Parts: sequence; structure tokens; C-alpha cells
Amino acid sequence: MIQAKRVYSEPSVRDGMRILVDRVWPRGVSKERVRIVDWRKDLAPSTPLRKWFGHDPAKWMEFRKRYKAELKQPLQREALMKLAGLCRRRRVTLVYSAADEQHNQAVVLKELLEEIT
Repeated sequence: MIQAKRVYSEPSVRDGMRILVDRVWPRGVSKERVRIVDWRKDLAPSTPLRKWFGHDPAKWMEFRKRYKAELKQPLQREALMKLAGLCRRRRVTLVYSAADEQHNQAVVLKELLEEIT
């Protein structure tokens, strides 16, 4: 099972392995509080894409397209496949810091991982 959850939400034992999928560390939270097992910056959108998107819902469809293209690059594709393998074996929660729970990279990653697992 794969789920996505805001880093500011309380961690739960039901989260399984909590993996941060942001390029930068979320503001105002300690590593101990968020209980992150892994931080996958390599699966986060590039800085230029992240800044261009700015979590503007009007740019959502184009963001998805550009982000998926980034994830097709060899290093990102390899990292995505490794994460998919992990998701086949255990529960994984993709943790993100965006305030918008419907328009963020974890939503896209979750969809991709569900397609390949």
C-alpha cells in the first residue's frame, strides 16, 4: 500500500516506511518529530520545475507532464524502480510539505508507483 501524507500531519504506526519526497527540508519540523526513514531528493521535482509550478493549481496539468518527463531520466527512473520494489514489499508513505493535498509531487509519484507495482 502506498499513501501520501503531509509532513505536518502526525506520524502514525499505520504509515509504515515514511519517505520524504521534497527537494528541501520542510520548515519548522525536526527529523525526530516527522519520523522520516529516507529522504529521496532524487525523486523530487527539480528546483526550476518546483519554482515554476509554485503550487498553482492552474499549472497542475503541465506540472504533471514536466515532472513525469523528469522522472523518465535514467537516474530518476532507476530510483523510481527501486522505490517501486520497496512498495511491493511493505507499506510506504510519501511525505511532502505542500499545503495543497491534491496538487503536489507526492500525488504524481503515488500514481506512478501504483501503475508499476
